[in-house]
This record gives sequence, structure tokens and C-alpha cells, in this order.
Amino acid sequence: MARDPHPHSPVPARPEPPGPPSAGLPSEAPLLSVHAAVVFLAAVIIGLVMGGLMFLHDKSVPAAAATGLLTAGGSVPVLHKLIG
Repeated sequence: MARDPHPHSPVPARPEPPGPPSAGLPSEAPLLSVHAAVVFLAAVIIGLVMGGLMFLHDKSVPAAAATGLLTAGGSVPVLHKLIG
């Protein structure tokens, strides 16, 4: 019996590592869009600044927290319209 002069594909010296678990799956949608993340981040920063200023003015933690939360919540719709 004669040997085949063209051997089959060579066996690689090192096997390739498996790909990431989601290599064959479609990518998932992000939790938040970039627009929503920017709006919420800006609202948090505005709320922190206003809460800090209120604390420096009144030296009252509850008043500062309420001011920060109300300012952050109130700024979300405005920022959504402005940044959108």
C-alpha cells in the first residue's frame, strides 16, 4: 500500500482557546442607551451640586438631601429635551 503524498491538514501544535461565551449569540441590547446615561449622569451631578450648596447654606442634611433629590428629578425631563 502506498502512502498518500499529500497528508491531510496538519494538527496544530497548540489548540486555539475557545472564544467568548457570546461569540455565536447575538449581542444583547444595553441596559441604558448612551442618551439616557448622559441625562441621568448630568442629573446626578446637578443634584449633588445643589444639595451641597444647600448644605453649605443651611447646615441641614435633610434639607440638602431633599433639595438634591428634587433638583435631580426635576432636571431629568429638561435635560432629556435639551440633550436629545
